[in-house]
Amino acid sequence: MKRQISILFLFVFISLATQAQEKYVGQIYADLVKSTHTYTDTLKLDFYTAKGNKTDETRPLILLVHGGGFSGGNRDNAMEVKFSQAMATKGYAVASMSYNLTRKGKATGFGCACPASEKMVTFKQTTADILKAIAYLKSNSEFSFDAEKIILAGSSAGAEGVLNTAYMANHPDFKNLGDYPKIAAVVSLAGAVVDARYITKNNAVPGFFIHGDADDLVPYASQPHHFCAFDTPGFLPLDGDAHIAAKLKNLDASYTLLTAPQGNHDWANLGYAFVHEIAFFLNAVVNQNELIQHEEDVEKK
Repeated sequence: MKRQISILFLFVFISLATQAQEKYVGQIYADLVKSTHTYTDTLKLDFYTAKGNKTDETRPLILLVHGGGFSGGNRDNAMEVKFSQAMATKGYAVASMSYNLTRKGKATGFGCACPASEKMVTFKQTTADILKAIAYLKSNSEFSFDAEKIILAGSSAGAEGVLNTAYMANHPDFKNLGDYPKIAAVVSLAGAVVDARYITKNNAVPGFFIHGDADDLVPYASQPHHFCAFDTPGFLPLDGDAHIAAKLKNLDASYTLLTAPQGNHDWANLGYAFVHEIAFFLNAVVNQNELIQHEEDVEKK
């Protein structure tokens, strides 16, 4: 049976955990190894592991998906590298992946001139790529991790990708994209799903969310993508991190929602600074099977 952590205890424990030399919470490894692999066609991923932890089959895997509006960004951006290294020093296996940038070079971009049908194609392609990366990692014996403890993490477009993968497996547009593995937790930095009604008790994956409540690109709650008007081609309602968190709360599932008051889409990048809070949440819900339901306003670190 899960144990619920009180909010007061949570505050105290986060403070202590950031200083602790505890696996999955504090930094316990120094020497890291990064290797690059082609997981399908020409798409690659970078795998990060501590030298002293390479064969640990009990550790969780974090699969990181970068942002960039589905037209840019890289798996080895400075922020993605720093986050991957930080989590690997704590004991996690980490893979930072590339994916098909379906909006690259498209005149309509990914805003209100981009038809909603094309936006859905983009979301589906990203989930398909995520599923292929997971399948590759699970099938390759040189990657040691617990396949029951796969964590998806992403920023902006990457956050939309991981959220749709974690929660939309039963959505008609997503259900036939590949084999969906068990997802132990998801980390979203300014993300959204296409329809939170498909989050149920059976797929209420624990979620850690950071979002600015004045984000004018990816909605914080439930609004059209890029706040496009109803009569524009790009009108597509999405459910943002706050709406997903409320859904998980009602389903008695674990979540942490960190809200940046008046924060804009910059929090897709600023959220990476909350690595200690992310690590504490993941350790609690994935490794310790705790129930956490926490909401807090935050400022830029």
